[in-house]
Amino acid sequence: MGWIGRMGWTGRMGWTGRIVIVVALICLGCNRQPSPPASTMPAHQDFEKLTDDFTRGVLALSPASATQAGYHVHNGMALDEAIDDFSPAGIDAQRRFYQDTQKRLAALDVASLDRGQQADLEILRNNVGGALLELDTIQSYRHNPTVYVELAGNALYTPFVLNYAPLDARFRHIIRRLEKIPALVDQAKANLVDAPEVWNRVAREENDGNIGLIDHTLRQAAPDALKSSYDAAAGPALAALKDLNAFLAGPLSKKTSDWRLGKENYARKFAYVLATDATPGQLLADAERELQATRMEMATLAAPRTVKQALDEIASRHATPDTYMAEARQTLEQATMFVREKQLVTLPPRSNLQVIDTPEFMRGIYGVGGFNSAPPLQPELGAFYWITPIPKTWPKARIESKLREYNEFGSQELTIHEAMPGHYVQQEWANEVQPTSRRVLRSVFANTPYVEGWGMYAQQLMSDEGYLNSSKGLRLTWLKQKLRGLANTILDVRLQTMGMTDQQALDLMINDTFQEREEATAKLQRAQLSSCQLPTYYAGLRGWLRAREQYKQSKGSAFTLRDFHDRALKESGVPLPELEKLLR
Repeated sequence: MGWIGRMGWTGRMGWTGRIVIVVALICLGCNRQPSPPASTMPAHQDFEKLTDDFTRGVLALSPASATQAGYHVHNGMALDEAIDDFSPAGIDAQRRFYQDTQKRLAALDVASLDRGQQADLEILRNNVGGALLELDTIQSYRHNPTVYVELAGNALYTPFVLNYAPLDARFRHIIRRLEKIPALVDQAKANLVDAPEVWNRVAREENDGNIGLIDHTLRQAAPDALKSSYDAAAGPALAALKDLNAFLAGPLSKKTSDWRLGKENYARKFAYVLATDATPGQLLADAERELQATRMEMATLAAPRTVKQALDEIASRHATPDTYMAEARQTLEQATMFVREKQLVTLPPRSNLQVIDTPEFMRGIYGVGGFNSAPPLQPELGAFYWITPIPKTWPKARIESKLREYNEFGSQELTIHEAMPGHYVQQEWANEVQPTSRRVLRSVFANTPYVEGWGMYAQQLMSDEGYLNSSKGLRLTWLKQKLRGLANTILDVRLQTMGMTDQQALDLMINDTFQEREEATAKLQRAQLSSCQLPTYYAGLRGWLRAREQYKQSKGSAFTLRDFHDRALKESGVPLPELEKLLR
């Protein structure tokens, strides 16, 4: 899954949970009446206020993210006109905010909280701990230029595609943000002390997408009455972004560093992100055992052919570059019809999902596709299922490799995971949570295994329930996707902490999990760009299966899949151990 909208973790888009690590120097208490001391407020009111202060405070610290979440004004400040501040003062403001929140959490009377609040408390603790780890130790803003590049792209693209106001008003917001791009670039150049080669290269590639967005897409779409204002702001912004690319390709390219987190930092981040009882080593061992068991299951299903022979036949059934998007839309219709007929889950009342091309500035990490949900504070607005087009400039062999991986069944699996009944259905449920402070917390700051685990679980569910007439091709493709999820865990732990080489990673993906070379190469890049996100698929899948089994045992003969799914999705993005408690 990705945000823009859900401020997405793809992993390297950093912390605060599901927010890009961005900051702004904003007076969080301006024009606000002092709160009563915690001891004079009922415990539930004090906790709800803390949650609301946290969610809105973090969004105010990141105006670009606030627009994505549907939060437009904070203490009289128009967030849609602002952009995130990476100056020393801005970074210090964020650090103080999280430290103050940590003190408030420590002062809570935990025993007085109900079960739902205790689940929220875990989300808060993990997000605050992870944010401080990032700010004080990992410090992506000093090493990862994609932080700045993707911030610039999101800040401009979101008001363009999200219809939260009339077009003229949104373009005024875009113009105000364009005016702030040169200052952002200056901050990036001042902050970046080094960068791994892959982070530098991807940043330049994505920044080319930003330049195209400003110089072509937005320029052409600007209302006539605002074209001169747009052009006046676009000129300096484009010059600054081109200067950033020159800085990355020149001085910063001579200051390289390692993208690996190392064992200690990885373990700390892993605990905050996954919020599970397993250590990295334990999850790695489980994944390697299950990988072998899944390969054996595939061999049985493919017999008398080999698994590779069966998958090669499936891979040959694919779209063309010109029909790729149209077939993705068709898979969405098919999957929706099946989910409705089988009554697997209550579907959202809104019809607000669009299938669109992945924005160019996000294609470095979203090489295949992703999901961008409707804002939790404006859930009536649009949600987007991204599909990344296949560049016509690619060599024929590379195009064929991509199409073979996302063949007719691979395309179905992508749609199931990202949209139906995967992330789209999941996030539409999340956008109904009450009260609002809990909705924002469990949506914007959701536990990643809950989110990605549901996508994987949805894939297994559709195969188990007989989608596409219980197709053996779909089942084999799901098992191949499961192998990919298992390999994700192995890759992340071994690459980040155990010195796994690029070739060993490619061998694992191509030879042991049957991935096409193009897919494996893109995944290796993703593993180098992110940390602690890839294991969330496997950890999440087994967490969802465990929660379902527990619920099934408690309900006995009254158990139905629809009831379980509705109950679990109604809780939204809590850590999966907390979900089990909430379902008891």
